[in-house]
Amino acid sequence: MATIVDCPTCGKKVEWTEASKYRPFCCERCRQIDLGAWAEEKYVIPGAMPVGDEDKAGG
Repeated sequence: MATIVDCPTCGKKVEWTEASKYRPFCCERCRQIDLGAWAEEKYVIPGAMPVGDEDKAGG
């Protein structure tokens, strides 16, 4: 039995199988919307500030 997940963009149910070409997304459009959000820096992964950038932080 295949696992069913929600498309991260629209919430539509998607089967997690080899046949699901765009998994975890339901279609190419939802995949591109998510990629565009990353490109526009709407999503960020928190991390430590690189060494030597303390002076750029405004401190």
